[in-house]
Amino acid sequence: MDAVWDIAPCPIDDVLASSMALGVSFAMAQVLVRRGLGDPDAARAWLAADERHDPSAFAGIDEAVALVLGHVQARSAITVHGDYDVDGVCSTAIVVRVLRRLGATVDWYLPSRGEDGYGLSAATVARLAARGTRLLITVDCAITAVDEVAAARAAGVDVLVTDHHQPRADGLLPDAPIVHPGVGGYPCADLCAAGVAHKLAAALLAGAGHAPGEADEDLDLVALATVADCVPLRGENRRLVREGLAALRATRKPGLRALMRVSRADPGTIDARAVGFRLAPRINAAGRLDRADAGLELVLTDDDDRAQAVAAELDGANAERRHVETRILFEAQAQVSAVGDAAAYVLAGEGWHPGVIGIVASRIAERQHRPCVLIALEGEQGTASGRSIPGFDLLAGLDACAAHLLRHGGHRAAAGATIARDGVDAFRAAFVAHAAAVLTPEDLVARERVDAVVAGDELGLELAEELQRLEPFGIANPDVTLLLPAARLSDARTMGEGRHLRFSVESGGARSRAVAFGTDRLPDGHEGPLDALFRLEANEYNGAVEPRLVLRGARRPAAGEIAVVGQPDDPLSLALAELDVAVSEATQAATVPAPAGQAGRVLARDRRGHASAGAIAALVASGEAVLVICADARARRRHLEGRVGGFALCSWTALERDRSLAEPYRHLVALDPPATAAQAAALDGAGDRAHLLWGEAERAFAMAALEAGWDLRPHAATLYRALRAGASLPDVLAAAALPAAAGRALRVLVEVGLVELDRAALTTRPREGQHADLGASASQRAALARLGEGRVRLAAAAARTAAA
Repeated sequence: MDAVWDIAPCPIDDVLASSMALGVSFAMAQVLVRRGLGDPDAARAWLAADERHDPSAFAGIDEAVALVLGHVQARSAITVHGDYDVDGVCSTAIVVRVLRRLGATVDWYLPSRGEDGYGLSAATVARLAARGTRLLITVDCAITAVDEVAAARAAGVDVLVTDHHQPRADGLLPDAPIVHPGVGGYPCADLCAAGVAHKLAAALLAGAGHAPGEADEDLDLVALATVADCVPLRGENRRLVREGLAALRATRKPGLRALMRVSRADPGTIDARAVGFRLAPRINAAGRLDRADAGLELVLTDDDDRAQAVAAELDGANAERRHVETRILFEAQAQVSAVGDAAAYVLAGEGWHPGVIGIVASRIAERQHRPCVLIALEGEQGTASGRSIPGFDLLAGLDACAAHLLRHGGHRAAAGATIARDGVDAFRAAFVAHAAAVLTPEDLVARERVDAVVAGDELGLELAEELQRLEPFGIANPDVTLLLPAARLSDARTMGEGRHLRFSVESGGARSRAVAFGTDRLPDGHEGPLDALFRLEANEYNGAVEPRLVLRGARRPAAGEIAVVGQPDDPLSLALAELDVAVSEATQAATVPAPAGQAGRVLARDRRGHASAGAIAALVASGEAVLVICADARARRRHLEGRVGGFALCSWTALERDRSLAEPYRHLVALDPPATAAQAAALDGAGDRAHLLWGEAERAFAMAALEAGWDLRPHAATLYRALRAGASLPDVLAAAALPAAAGRALRVLVEVGLVELDRAALTTRPREGQHADLGASASQRAALARLGEGRVRLAAAAARTAAA
């Protein structure tokens, strides 16, 4: 499904202020402002990613620490009950490791997805009590297990619940000490289970007289789990992941090093993307298809050989998972096609693996931009797993249909349930009806947020490395998306056994390397200019680092209208307007005044010598009114139409004659250099509204426009011959290649007496057999003076551009 591109308004004053205050590029400042970080102090805090809160900020953590340390001192049997996903595995490992450090008698229990289902079950409680557990610590589960915790306490087992999932809708909580960021009022409510376990570990170490900083030895596990569990990467989570990724790159844990080897992830460049797409899927694969405890064994072992063996096992399980996922996805997509368009999808299949259906639900929700629940049927029941879209609360949807479910739980974006086989149809009808009632048409349209509009020459390694300051990327802090207007894509070659594409991108004279994943061809329309969305990264290959663009989408330019102001739009009216204007004498033909933007003028932005289309598009995307000033408005509109738009255009001559033309506009963009002192002075008083964009191509265009527009002799000769041949004046003027110059030339002919003009009737009478000196015309002398001054000024502009 094609996404709508969202380009939020972005006040340029805020962008420039951020750029100056933070010392960042214009593109980086756009990203910050569009992400709500226009305040420099807020931006500094975000970029620093150093938010830190003491574990004591959890309400009830003192009771939890006392309970655990009491059992440690008593040498009681302690069991850590986790979950079978990455977050459950890592949080289990963190708590087990800290308890071992404190000398506790500790073991662990991970439920089987197929035999136990999700969370703490009554059967598990009974088994653990029977084998002698005296303290049960839950991680990544049990905030809704009110009955199960009560059963454990009735059996003589103390319980500590640590979790981060949503509590029950009725508000009931387990009767036990609880460490939960939402329930406990912790300042970062977005912690995953491993983040909660990390805070508990620090509190336990401090309570036992150890340095709480010893808990940081497991920050690698915290980062792994935080990224894998798709919690928002904001607040303290940013610090935990940033520091945890650094710890992961240098980890001494044999299991994590082995995992990086089998997944072909370079330890030195591990980032959130590598965690999400290489490391986490292999740990998850064990819980989905085989034994979840393989992942836990991997991260707990101190034996290199055993770590390598388990990592190889997980790699094999992940390959099998991909195969199973492909088969289920094919079958599920066929059901979607049979249903057609709907507000939501509930798909069920016999033989679908319950450990993989969540991934498939995510794929379909992304493709169709609809909430999706998949049900793996076996016997008289089914296991359901769902994924949502931003506009839909999936857990609330399951709550609304609870009468058709045996049990359910989860959160807004992902949830699961158990359902009776004969209740599937009723659940489907209720769920789809609920989705249709709460979703709006806008909710059902996929959206791609644009963070910054850039020019081709901005897409270098410097910007790629600057954008890395925004990492880690993930939920609530997605990868930066850059819009490159009017780009040309070429030189495509397949790579990766034909599954991916590499190609070149050209815009504004700058050329960049790019790749597109999951396709073997360039987008439709690549022969002409395309607006393209990219992610910019610093790509390391064979020991070298270079900027690389990753294509996210492309479309034909959706350029808005370009309105020409300050002159009539049709050729005849333009020619007649010039006929009626007395050309002023040039005042400084022999000297070259300071160019616009110099002599003390405060500029918004000086981009001379750089690409212009992206700079104009960035100003237009701000949502503020833009006036582009050029040498020839009619010709410039022809050049720019279909590439960029949404602004007004006027000539330097028009602005020189009427400075009030600029008043309605927040931004005045000098695309071409001014050719005279009077034109340059038209920007006097513009202050920080002024932007300078011209380079050598624009200087050459301005010189050509100057020669064509003010060397009136050839225009006068052409006009005089046509009138002598009997052509009507309106026809001649309307057909002129340069109507403004034709109008000026007619004024010269009238002034020297070669043509008699009836202005009201628009008729002429050429005088036969007469010769005249065009130099006798005041308009001709003024035009020649402008031509002379312009040649000097524009030649000097070329020298300045070369030096820029």
